[in-house]
Amino acid sequence: MSENNIKISWGKSLNEKIKLFFGREYFRSRIILWLLFLSIFANIIDWLALAIYLHPAGSEIILHYNVYFGVDSVGTVRGAYVLPLVGLIILLANITLSFYFYAQKERIASYVLLITALMAELSLLISVISVIIINY
Repeated sequence: MSENNIKISWGKSLNEKIKLFFGREYFRSRIILWLLFLSIFANIIDWLALAIYLHPAGSEIILHYNVYFGVDSVGTVRGAYVLPLVGLIILLANITLSFYFYAQKERIASYVLLITALMAELSLLISVISVIIINY
């Protein structure tokens, strides 16, 4: 009897598993969907902006500029990609925690985590734009 249940659970197609996962209540909330969309969109813009405007030329670029001290961080183009990578890590961690708290009926904590992820993504977008402007 238990072998049949195992066969049924393992026998589901990937399409059915995806529908089952995204059919949860978490993905039916408009607030959650908008916050996820905006955060992911901001992260994608970070990656694309760096890929379009910064080209590996072999020379060093300015990674950070301070009004008081001037240039205080110089590195390669690969160093600029740390910004969207950090944003992606923050986003994935906050989505995971938000999903967990939403399942535990802690809706406000879930919203706060996603709003925090969005604010972090927007801050990193400003940082990426600054790096592009300084080096363009």
